[in-house]
Amino acid sequence: MLSVRGLNAYYGRAHILTDVALEVATGEVVVLLGRNGAGKSTTLKSIIGLVRPASGEIEFDGRRIDGREPYEIAQAGLGYVPEDRRIFTELTVLENLEVGRQPPRPNAPAWTAEKVFGLFPNLAAMPDRAGGRTSGGEQQMLTIARTLMGNPSCVLLDEPSEGLAPVIIDQMARTIRALKREGLSVLLSEQNLRFATEVSDRAYIIEKGQMRFAGTMAELAANAGVRAQYLAV
Repeated sequence: MLSVRGLNAYYGRAHILTDVALEVATGEVVVLLGRNGAGKSTTLKSIIGLVRPASGEIEFDGRRIDGREPYEIAQAGLGYVPEDRRIFTELTVLENLEVGRQPPRPNAPAWTAEKVFGLFPNLAAMPDRAGGRTSGGEQQMLTIARTLMGNPSCVLLDEPSEGLAPVIIDQMARTIRALKREGLSVLLSEQNLRFATEVSDRAYIIEKGQMRFAGTMAELAANAGVRAQYLAV
């Protein structure tokens, strides 16, 4: 579904990503782990086109997307949920969902407002509330729900558990597992290893813009040295 090879990216003259490579199969949940500043968000932004890669190849659903504009990548069926949420605070919950609506696409789950409300009961109870009057956890749910309204076949989630209460984190984990059951591919960036372990099939670890580990969650769980070197605070 998604393949990244030899990805290099810069902020000005600073070399942020060095030969990053990863893959996400259809219906798979993959996590990109790393400490703050390791390059997780830049990787996701490079894939969606918000950061223009200096070199490398990004292939999505059999087509090259590196060098394409973010709106073109979104129209191709790749969804993106940014770390800072970016909901429309003056619009209602339902209006935020309508902003994200795209036509159904082949080989991707089709979403309606009613269906996403089934996934997020908290939002179903407040369709007419302004986005800016919802809690942080509800805004995170709303951002994911709005992205789903575009009927993506793969979703990039940037730090979905950051700053959320434990009960909302558990709810977010159930949501990601539900998306997998729908056949959606998911690539998420995370620092929360417990959360990542609950939802992910495979993991990559990035440190200083370079990949340091790739394997299953079971392989990561068995490798205490890698966890201590690259994930311990």
